[in-house]
Amino acid sequence: MRRIDLREITQAVKELSIEANTIANCDLRDALTASIEKEVSPVGKAVLGQLIKNQDIAKFTNLPICQDTGFTVVFLEVGMDISFTGGIVQDAVNQGVREGYIEGNLRKSIVKDPLTSPVNTQDNTPAIVHIELVPGDKVKITLMPKGGGSENMSRIKMMKPSDGVDGVREFILKTVKTAGGNPCPPIIVGVGVGGTFDYVAFLAKKSLLRKIGERNRDPEIAAMEEKWLLEVNKLGIGPAGLGGKVTALDLFIEVFPRHIATFPVAVNIQCNAARVKTRII
Repeated sequence: MRRIDLREITQAVKELSIEANTIANCDLRDALTASIEKEVSPVGKAVLGQLIKNQDIAKFTNLPICQDTGFTVVFLEVGMDISFTGGIVQDAVNQGVREGYIEGNLRKSIVKDPLTSPVNTQDNTPAIVHIELVPGDKVKITLMPKGGGSENMSRIKMMKPSDGVDGVREFILKTVKTAGGNPCPPIIVGVGVGGTFDYVAFLAKKSLLRKIGERNRDPEIAAMEEKWLLEVNKLGIGPAGLGGKVTALDLFIEVFPRHIATFPVAVNIQCNAARVKTRII
């Protein structure tokens, strides 16, 4: 049994909080660069160029890629041959977020009580923490700062089983079209299908952890991802919502078995910053 001091988790989350908000991933940068060639709109090309320039400025000045440094969402894959020492995992994660957002001078966007006391917590806590037990003696930490603009444009629908695949497609296209320029396109579209009301939303968000271009392992679902991405990009929303061919950089689908009487579908939209960082301890 491997023992891990939770101070290691805190330190990793602290560093990932700063890195995720200031350094864009290579797959995102490559996708934006390739999109300039695909885009036919001169304005769209200019927007894509500015996004790449903004990433460079953020990296070399250690400033946030976007002023909205998000609600911190943390995914933990915890090996079953691990024993934690020094406290509670969620507390360690929140301490890491607290230290990272304060030290990194990142915007704190979380209010304590959404109904009765909308007072800022001043440290961007609490984080949303998802924990999954897996084989082994490692901990995989994946941190995603999720901006409010793209999150606001996300949707969930409890469809009828008879709606079928065409119903899923129509719901995705309607959600993206309704969102327009609000989630700061080019976007990434995360889709969850199956499970329960709560779990389908988790699937949609988890899909956004994939690298751009990474397809579902099921060939049929992978084909749907590619086909529906093309249809999303035919909507004409374009970069920054100013028109063009590049509305989305990718579309991911995650599925889970469903009840015979249900057909839940969720669409979680990610903005062009697409901030995700991972570390293994």
